[in-house]
Amino acid sequence: MEFTDQTGHQLELNSIPERIISLVPSQTELLYDLGLDDRVVGITKFCIHPQTWFETKARVGGTKALKLDKIRELQPDLILANREENTRHEIEYLRQHYPVYTSDICSLSDSLEMIRAVGQLTDTGQRAHELVQTINQAFDGLRLYQGGRKRVVYLIWQDPVMAVGKQTFIDDMLGRCGFINVVEQERYPELGVADLQRLSPDILLLASEPFPFREKHVVVWQGELPDTQPVLVDGEYFSWYGSRLQKAPGYFVDLINKIS
Repeated sequence: MEFTDQTGHQLELNSIPERIISLVPSQTELLYDLGLDDRVVGITKFCIHPQTWFETKARVGGTKALKLDKIRELQPDLILANREENTRHEIEYLRQHYPVYTSDICSLSDSLEMIRAVGQLTDTGQRAHELVQTINQAFDGLRLYQGGRKRVVYLIWQDPVMAVGKQTFIDDMLGRCGFINVVEQERYPELGVADLQRLSPDILLLASEPFPFREKHVVVWQGELPDTQPVLVDGEYFSWYGSRLQKAPGYFVDLINKIS
């Protein structure tokens, strides 16, 4: 069976994979929700969901610092990677030895395409189809709620200060909440305090990951941006593009109601 991933790379599977390694936390959770417990042999140290897998599955390093010897030891017949979360040279190395499906996610539609593809790769197409339907229905319901067209900046790092820009999955999620992302640069630009003061957002969203923003950071940013409301948010619901998307709209509604 031949497949083409979201980066245009072609991979071939000779049989249904029985030894799967996931290098992406949100895609690891997807494999769990597809019912593939017995067929997943390796995950990263950042694959914290589900907790049972985090405690019991073999770990192959971090998303950007893989233990290639451990991967060889596990003898995978399918590896799931991501263009942004994994390094290019490690993906290229793995492709020389194993079938590697690499996702490239910048929108909800990209996510749904990936879920369908993983279902096809793992012979769980029906379950993947059901997940896609559930996610679509949840996001259809989100249209009833809007964030009051609030102007926002979403921070992912504190030192240096890094924000979410255009051409990102998080930007797509912000738009679906009805928020206006006032950061015009693409990807994840570094911004100074003066830049944020100039942008003067209504809301400053402080994510729980990859940098763990806490209440102490809310106090700091209240001092720097007195006319902006800093709000702590669960970064998993904005950035995890697997089966967690089923729950994201419900979280977004609660957030919108909180800050409206």
